[in-house]
Amino acid sequence: MVDTDLQAYLRTLERFGIKLGLEPMRALCAALGHPEREFRSVVIAGTNGKGSVAAMTEAGLRAGGHRTGRYTSPHLVRLEERIAIDGEPITFDELHSAVLAVRTVVDRLCREHRLDASPTFFEVTTAAAFVAFSRARVDVAVLEVGLGGRFDATNVTTPVGVAITSIDLDHEAQLGRTIRGIALEKAGIIGRGSVAVVGDARRDVQELLADSCRRAGARYVDATQGVVLDVRCTSDATIVSLETPVRRYEEIRLALQGRHQARNALTAVRLLEGLAGQGLEAGAAAIASGLREAVWPGRLQWITLPAGRLLLDAAHNPAAAEAVAEYLAETHPSPIPLVLAAMRDKDVDGILGALLPQASLVVCTKLTSERALPASALADRVRARAPKTSVVIELEPSAAVHRALAHGDVACATGSIVLAGELLRTMPPSTDMTSASMSPHAG
Repeated sequence: MVDTDLQAYLRTLERFGIKLGLEPMRALCAALGHPEREFRSVVIAGTNGKGSVAAMTEAGLRAGGHRTGRYTSPHLVRLEERIAIDGEPITFDELHSAVLAVRTVVDRLCREHRLDASPTFFEVTTAAAFVAFSRARVDVAVLEVGLGGRFDATNVTTPVGVAITSIDLDHEAQLGRTIRGIALEKAGIIGRGSVAVVGDARRDVQELLADSCRRAGARYVDATQGVVLDVRCTSDATIVSLETPVRRYEEIRLALQGRHQARNALTAVRLLEGLAGQGLEAGAAAIASGLREAVWPGRLQWITLPAGRLLLDAAHNPAAAEAVAEYLAETHPSPIPLVLAAMRDKDVDGILGALLPQASLVVCTKLTSERALPASALADRVRARAPKTSVVIELEPSAAVHRALAHGDVACATGSIVLAGELLRTMPPSTDMTSASMSPHAG
């Protein structure tokens, strides 16, 4: 199977979409010899922030001397980004070999009628991650939940630690249309004997998840309880000082920008502290290193171009857009040009409501995804919400960035993970990635 054959196989799986349920994954893992049991797992769920917390947690464990795996989704540029070992994405050959092992088992299970239908794209890539981690003999794998938690493919593991970062409305068709319903889905990752860290500060969410921990026999940790967090945020740095019930951390310059990343850092710290009781020790220096060195591209990532500086963020729901707006309001009090794209099935009006007050100009652009909202339709939505804001259409994303930077030396591109990926893919190799998220190939 060559490169194009691998891509074609994985593309065929995309037509199966999202299927909630663990039986196909259980059958796959059993037929593969249970690779998911050969390392300890840490699972991260949440509406926003779970990828950032996964990146910081993995970096902290690695700095503590553990051989790590990290599984995240979606990818921005290359599929290999989803599976990293000791902080480095696996090679294409390693991905090819792991997917081929899974495909061989899938074909056999289908022939034997032990699978009713083909697994989904996410199920196959998750199983491939387990195979890659087993082969690499990792000590611990940090797994980002793809959707929800209870029926997510990552939930066939028995985690020693979990974190739930935040609960907001997203993927309502699959998870429900209430915060309580979504919280219950995410609580499904809490395993017996695990340490469960909850970053969402809302009392109703905390109570629900604390009750889930009691019923599961897990140790509940409110990430915010007994904590003093000081944050200084500028356009060049986010610096935190943090005191937890365990220890004090002085003046850490976060790899990832923004006040919301300070909150994510707190969740990662409390999780890493909790994992020490599970046999995964990472001392104060290692935890601080994880916060300073984590790599998570496309999240408040500054990119220097000949025409000016671009702030790139993959915000694709209102809560994430509010985090971008909060950062812009604090670091750039005057409105700046925005490059926007969005998916039809997202809360576009909620995203616009957060971002438009920070916009001096909006350049609407086109994405290659079939789910994308046409640029003209997005422009109409912008004009309806902000009739005094200038709106233009530039169909090619890179050209949209240049058009925005023609109106100022700083611009922001956001609204979609796909937009972030397309821009990173087309940036010239000499582009200076000036945030800590240096590698476009990290998860």
